[in-house]
Amino acid sequence: MRGIVSEKLVPFLAQVNETLAEAKKQGVAFSPQLVRQSLDKLAPLIGQGPAVSFVENRRLLVEGREIPVRIYSPSPDKSLPVVIHYHGGGHMCGSVELYDPICRKVAQQASCIVISVEYRLAPEHPYPAGIDDCRYVLAHYQQCLTGLKFSNDIYIMGDSAGGAICTTLAMLSQQDKSLKIDKQILIYPSVDYTCQHASFIENGTGFLLEQQRITWYFEQYFQNDKNYKSASPLHGEITHSLPSTLVITAGCDPLRDEGLAYVDALKNACVPVQHYQFDGLIHAYMLLDELVAQECQQTYQMLADFIEK
Repeated sequence: MRGIVSEKLVPFLAQVNETLAEAKKQGVAFSPQLVRQSLDKLAPLIGQGPAVSFVENRRLLVEGREIPVRIYSPSPDKSLPVVIHYHGGGHMCGSVELYDPICRKVAQQASCIVISVEYRLAPEHPYPAGIDDCRYVLAHYQQCLTGLKFSNDIYIMGDSAGGAICTTLAMLSQQDKSLKIDKQILIYPSVDYTCQHASFIENGTGFLLEQQRITWYFEQYFQNDKNYKSASPLHGEITHSLPSTLVITAGCDPLRDEGLAYVDALKNACVPVQHYQFDGLIHAYMLLDELVAQECQQTYQMLADFIEK
């Protein structure tokens, strides 16, 4: 069923849809530069993140190259749980810098260390390059935390494509014991690259993230590897050994139903799972804090409660 969007988002979406219609009329084609600029234009709507006692850019060395990360700790002298954050953006967009306010809010509100990962993006680095970066950080995250106190609790968090990364790593962790994950936090996650769910069509136009753009993202991400199903966490191994999971979905999101299907799959595998849906919100609403501040604050509180439990 097509979602009914919150009145708070109606003016924003009207402007977005007018811009999209004009671009289509002029025959403007998707390009990596264009979609990255479009996402970065949302930065003013994310709002300012709070001051955090310790914020520092660091790097992990692997195979002659570096994986940049940004570390946040609200209390460097306390042994806090660690959250590794994988940003969204269709595996093509997004950055540590764009998500800086979000990571600050998570660190401050949930009293945790956040490691934000600058993983490689498509099309310059197609699948599985980004996954490889994120997997390496998960396996070696303690190397990033020199001089900081931290506990042994390790959580992973991601929105949209970041949710795809989290669920992929969780799936791999069932066989690879070097990947320790105590909990995973998924916000409007992408878990099924086959795009077969009803909401993909029902919510596929008019709600910021459109089905045409999603399929284009996936074409850039996978390039010559067309077996989308085998890369989809929803179609992979789901057993009781997966970590406890929090899933947050949006009612006006084309990815809504695959998120719901993942919740059901976890429940069927007897994995502890919590789910909440914001019926009137759209994909990427966490980047729209200035428009839906109350709902974003609710989300941060749910994350904090889940982390602190």
